[in-house]
Amino acid sequence: MRILHLVLEPRLSGAEVLAKDLAIHQQREGSVVGVTALLPERPDFAPFSRELANHGVACVFPSRRSSLPGKLIHLAGVMRRFRPDVVFAHATIPAFYARALPTKVPVIYVMHSAVNDFERALFRNVERVLSSRARAVIGVSPANLRDYTDCVGTHPLLTLIPNGVDTSRFAFDGRPRADGARPQIVQIGRYTSVKNQLQTVHAFREVAAQVKDVRLQLYGVVEDPAYLAAIEDLVKKLGLEDRVRVDGPHSDVSGVLAASNVFAMPSRSEGHSVAFLEALASGIPVVASTITPFQFAKTLPCVQLVDTDDTAAYAAALLGALGQPKVARSLAGLTLQDTAQRYLAIARKVVAKV
Repeated sequence: MRILHLVLEPRLSGAEVLAKDLAIHQQREGSVVGVTALLPERPDFAPFSRELANHGVACVFPSRRSSLPGKLIHLAGVMRRFRPDVVFAHATIPAFYARALPTKVPVIYVMHSAVNDFERALFRNVERVLSSRARAVIGVSPANLRDYTDCVGTHPLLTLIPNGVDTSRFAFDGRPRADGARPQIVQIGRYTSVKNQLQTVHAFREVAAQVKDVRLQLYGVVEDPAYLAAIEDLVKKLGLEDRVRVDGPHSDVSGVLAASNVFAMPSRSEGHSVAFLEALASGIPVVASTITPFQFAKTLPCVQLVDTDDTAAYAAALLGALGQPKVARSLAGLTLQDTAQRYLAIARKVVAKV
């Protein structure tokens, strides 16, 4: 089967990381796979582009930003040259473009959003027009399916496929960190208010007052520059410049997790977070918010789900996690292999109907 994955922008974010992992897995399993995008590749994605190329996955990204017609022309050219049997359009905007083309190639719309895209009247109305052009709609969380049904309506092939993680990249290593290594709390996620990094900084101030050498490391794609500036300003206001690092995205997530003691994720909303799954696979102690998408992990060892908007409770959980060891966890049903098999089954189903 010839499979094309379409993303909005090649960057280090959940939807794009999943598309990359699926593409490599599908190529290994015998399909011919390509990845394309509507926007140019960000520099931070370059290691992943090389990884895709090394596995024989064709990557065709635009060299510059273009207008709506330009995006359609680019996508039409990729479709013509690659000749896919099926297209997985990851996220709402790419799915709009893929279905706007006059093509008979089946398009599968994958909903990754952590929020309800269809609260926006424009998106809701466009999706109602294009809904029948999607041969299948995949939601990565039950909330995605509920939002689609409530705002757009029913679809003949609306299905839930949770994200999966390549556990081989996050093999559990129970060895202690090097002697003298400073304890580190890490949060990985886009710089936007829904990820709630500001609250992590507030809670970390209380942790830092009790643990002499602890550090906080933040990594993420800059989605909201004003929010990033607010984080940096808060770090300075609290006098934590020597204890907190605020950096851009990092391609070696497994290395970051191996070098850290606690993973923090105080998100106010999520779809089905790849970063959360990666942390679980690594064995690192996790402190996260109590939102519904995280509830499946509440019984796993060394996972604390707390009201992260309660600064004292959040700080107490982080302090407790610093005293916990890394621990092996079972992610049955949430591995990349599990997810890839479900995607392939949907692809075969829609292709068979062409």
